Amino acid sequence: MSIQMQPGRRKHVTTPGLGCLLVAGAVFGYLEIFTKGIDRLPDKPCSGAVDRETAARALPSARSAEERGKLRRGRGSYFFACYVRSSGGSVISGEVQPGDASPNSWRESYASDGKVSEVAAGDLKALTLEDSSAVYVPCTPPGRKPGEAQQTYVLTVDARIIGETRVQGDELRQVLADFAYQLARHTYRAVDCQESRTFPKELPRLPAT
Repeated sequence: MSIQMQPGRRKHVTTPGLGCLLVAGAVFGYLEIFTKGIDRLPDKPCSGAVDRETAARALPSARSAEERGKLRRGRGSYFFACYVRSSGGSVISGEVQPGDASPNSWRESYASDGKVSEVAAGDLKALTLEDSSAVYVPCTPPGRKPGEAQQTYVLTVDARIIGETRVQGDELRQVLADFAYQLARHTYRAVDCQESRTFPKELPRLPAT
């Protein structure tokens, strides 16, 4: 005698599987729509200055994100600003401008801001605090002569993050240092600093705190 499966029983067996697929699809759709905003930015935000992955390491997932980078130039002067902002209100940003400072005077200007970690690649210096970073690079801009500086003509970067972050502690400090370094490297080339310089792919890794 053959046994026939009742139609109602087959429906009962397959429905849970279909339900799981629907839930999985809904979750995937939610992630694509509401958490992948940063991934939709250009590969090189801020007019090509920084890597999108660097900003994504720092900022939490968000529905949308925006970025902007602008360079302003004058005779012997310049100013570059960059930000990446998520719809959740978190921002990683930085500014680059000319300065006249020795490594010591530059370093001392941050001494009162908290515990500082520092790395160097030759005469290029980078330091970080809890939620900010700074970079120092000797740079004589067009229209200036090195001997005119009271100390040393330099390009300086100040970068920070505001709001919720994806990472914390040493990892966040490293991300900020990488972000500031990318801004320095981009601006150095854009403003035609007179010194010939080869930039390493990345900074030395910061020491653990």
